[in-house]
Amino acid sequence: MADFNRRTFLHTGVAAVGLAGVPFHILGADSASSSGPVANTTSGKIRGRVVNKVQAFQGIPYGAPTGGNRRYLPAAKPEPWTGIKDTNSWGDEAPQGPHTEITEVAATIPKTGLSEDCLRLNVWTNSLKGKRPVMVWFHGGGFTSGNGSYTIYDGANLARKHDVVQVTVNHRLNTFGFLYLADKGGRFADASNVGITDCVAALQWVKDNIANFGGDPNNVTIYGQSGGAGKVSTLLAMPSAKGLFHRAIIQSGSNLAGTTVANAVRATETFMAKVNAKTPDDLQKLSMQDLIQATLTTPGVGGGPVVDGKTLPNGPFDPTAPEMSNDVPVIIGTTEYEVTFFPNTKYDPLDDAQLKAAFAQQTGGNADNADKLLASYKKGRPKASNLELSLVLASDNFRGNVITEAERKAAQKAPVYMYYFTWQSPVSGGKLRSFHTLEIPFVNYNVDDGKSMTGSGQDRYALQDKMSTAWTNFARTGNPNHKGLPQWTPFEMSKRATMIFDNTCQVVNDPHGEERLAYAQYRGAAGRGGGRGRG
Repeated sequence: MADFNRRTFLHTGVAAVGLAGVPFHILGADSASSSGPVANTTSGKIRGRVVNKVQAFQGIPYGAPTGGNRRYLPAAKPEPWTGIKDTNSWGDEAPQGPHTEITEVAATIPKTGLSEDCLRLNVWTNSLKGKRPVMVWFHGGGFTSGNGSYTIYDGANLARKHDVVQVTVNHRLNTFGFLYLADKGGRFADASNVGITDCVAALQWVKDNIANFGGDPNNVTIYGQSGGAGKVSTLLAMPSAKGLFHRAIIQSGSNLAGTTVANAVRATETFMAKVNAKTPDDLQKLSMQDLIQATLTTPGVGGGPVVDGKTLPNGPFDPTAPEMSNDVPVIIGTTEYEVTFFPNTKYDPLDDAQLKAAFAQQTGGNADNADKLLASYKKGRPKASNLELSLVLASDNFRGNVITEAERKAAQKAPVYMYYFTWQSPVSGGKLRSFHTLEIPFVNYNVDDGKSMTGSGQDRYALQDKMSTAWTNFARTGNPNHKGLPQWTPFEMSKRATMIFDNTCQVVNDPHGEERLAYAQYRGAAGRGGGRGRG
């Protein structure tokens, strides 16, 4: 059964996972840096490299360093430079704790440094000329860890195969990005949600510069998985982001409500007391490492966006989808066995008494509700083992919140397309099944680089073609349909059409609907909060 503590999941330094292959910068560079492509940006000229016929630029600064007296303040523009800056290596990741992932994933994460000079992004394009759809990826790791340079995020294959421009982004995280200091006033009056306003700054950079990379600034899709999906959910509700993107994809994550100012103030005061800081200026004088250590040992601090009434006026999807994104089409969905991604998941067989106890735990100890909830899961999954039933139940903590977002988005003008990823990985003896992050190499056309996650079977390629084409078609037109899939109709409350992604793809109306209803009824509000995907 899954031993899954959501608070720990959201607020510790456990890193984004689902990252495979070797670092991009050693993958078959066709051109030396001295002869690579040169692009113009608003800060100066940059030189990239050609990798497998794709022009790639790594570690482009979209903001100034954020340390010292810039710590906790909104991103400033980078200092302009003269000459040509080489952008051929990954930028450092934002300050964070050590990575912890399942074995199949952890062994393949590229090593990068930690730095407060972390406002960097990466661009892949087939040509500096043209007007291609732009896809901006926000990494997982909740709002506390991760970076945009993991191999299964690499945009070379997607750009080459589908002729899009892909961008991945690093930004501030945890207490460096989400310590609420706005109530201190003065020069800290805007020290709120800087980790997500960094994302807005990156999107502004895209608007101002992406035409120089063959991209269309008027056709930008933001997408992300787990914590990245939570960032996408949040950006949909931010006035400063309006108009900087035109479509959105939310994979295995959500952000319904956000953090209240009152809770954020309490967390900040606890954190400042822990590091003996009386003022924000004191915090700026501390070392990066001391702040990282304090973050890791102070639960609940710096865990994500605050509904401050300014940068984030309201809960992103609480109680409704944000009106400012009424015209933005969305794809949204989850995997079937989200929790098998986490190292603390247990796979011991469960007897009937243990299974009932697992369901009772999810209903607050109410045995009658547990029996009703279990009956609905057994009815919808008659061939599932006791272990599988417990894993699906734990995974529905993700799915429940994502479904809520889809329901609220469905009330708006623009369409929302729902999916459910059920393809099961053969790695680790198959025990991980369709785990959290598994869809990433399929949508980004990176299953070979992600074979530690996907295995080496031939069936991977057909699904990769179907999913990456759906994602890039959606980025191009707002409609994911193509001839390789059955007709994918928008999610509406009356039918709840959902694309099942597996070796055989099919559209099912309200898959496991009785299970969904029972989950909402018997697990109650405790399972329908503002959860943010963490991976």
